[in-house]
Amino acid sequence: MIDSLSIVLRKLEPDDLLQLYEWENDAESWLDGDTHNPLSEADLRDYILRTTGDIYQDGQLRLMICQAETKSGDQVAKTPVGCVDLYDVDIRNRKAAVAIYVAREWRGKGVGREALLKLKSYVTNILCFRLLYALVREDNQTSTELFQNVGFQKVACLPEWVNEGNIFVLQTTL
Repeated sequence: MIDSLSIVLRKLEPDDLLQLYEWENDAESWLDGDTHNPLSEADLRDYILRTTGDIYQDGQLRLMICQAETKSGDQVAKTPVGCVDLYDVDIRNRKAAVAIYVAREWRGKGVGREALLKLKSYVTNILCFRLLYALVREDNQTSTELFQNVGFQKVACLPEWVNEGNIFVLQTTL
């Protein structure tokens, strides 16, 4: 496990283009998300330039998960190790869906757990949301356990929701 202070979440930067290109085109992860085809660098460049980082304006928010470095006593972002998304944002009901991607070489080290805990704190204390939920394939035990380990509970199973089978709905009240 990593020290909880060694992970920071930050807004997308233009320099993230090549890292996002690699992660978004990881075909093995497509079953667990909404990507069904490769994305071009131009697609991702446009996305990075178009997004404001304001969840209320964009209706979604992608944050980079970064290994942190301490400078002058403050934690600052260093190496990107994954990303976390808030999407399907419902401002009126103060809720959103959450998805997470951790780079292969960082999996199993506590990165996902720390990132989700920081995200929950941000969503609770800054955005004042009341609920987060995640859609996870039934056979993705690793993701199910990750979300459960940070307070999400299985609240429903959506039978045959995707071609590959069932989807669990996990949610947490903030």
